[in-house]
Amino acid sequence: MKDSDPDKHRWFSDYISPDLTMLHSIKERIYSGRSKFQSIDIINTGSFGICLVLDGKIQSSEADEFIYHEALVHPAMLTHPQPERVFIAGGGEGATLREVLAHKTVKRAVMVDIDEDVVSLCRRFLPSWHQNAFDDPRAELHFVDARKYLAESSDKFDVIIIDLADPLEQGPARLLYTQEFYQIVKQKLGPDGIMSVQAEPAEWRNLDNFTAIANTLRNAFPIARPYQVHVPSFLGLWGFVAASQSLDPSELTPEEIDTRISARISKELKSYDGLTHQAMFTIPKHIRQQLAASKGIITDKQPISAY
Repeated sequence: MKDSDPDKHRWFSDYISPDLTMLHSIKERIYSGRSKFQSIDIINTGSFGICLVLDGKIQSSEADEFIYHEALVHPAMLTHPQPERVFIAGGGEGATLREVLAHKTVKRAVMVDIDEDVVSLCRRFLPSWHQNAFDDPRAELHFVDARKYLAESSDKFDVIIIDLADPLEQGPARLLYTQEFYQIVKQKLGPDGIMSVQAEPAEWRNLDNFTAIANTLRNAFPIARPYQVHVPSFLGLWGFVAASQSLDPSELTPEEIDTRISARISKELKSYDGLTHQAMFTIPKHIRQQLAASKGIITDKQPISAY
């Protein structure tokens, strides 16, 4: 008897590690193509709705992108006393830019993404991600290598947010996870500047990159605070690190975070508040032990690589 459902066997395989793959049913393949830097797919899945997929890996999903983007942006932005100038490396969907521009203090947000095709496709197919953030007069968009842009710029920023794709061996982001790059970031931050970076998986099956990124930032900055949040479409906990020469987000109380959200953010957040902030920086013991034991430093000559 023939299967009457032709879509039943249309599956997207999200390769998590050599021992783990996550399968998503595909309801519709919205776009599939390749830029000069990476493959680009936009698919509508039965599991998480519309997903952006770069080089075969889900970057964000319609169902839970707000969890990731609020976690990446707001701890650093709210820790800074008056963030007016913000730099975003990557962030092609425009969702990081969206969250940055929700802060009333922001006067200029410079977003630099190497892949113009990704941004163009996201503007067209992912309007709920960017919510017209690209058209905000405070936004400034450049399609060049973020490391080169920062190294050559004379600008200083209050907050620098690193929202890059995974450091795949042949991908465009691998040298933006190194000690040399973090030193460039440090030089471009103002006196009370702070950076945040997405720092790869942060749970039991794969901690190597998270601990290496955290340790590399500890060697570049006096204050480097790892944190994590559960992102369902990433199949687990995802890591971030906030780093600064003077500001410590882990010292802020839930009450202070809620007060700053109320005063400084122009919209209702879906995931992040004071209690969420406290939970994100409360790292479980077994992960704290691995973070403390990490000795590896990521360099241009010895970069990390995602699966």
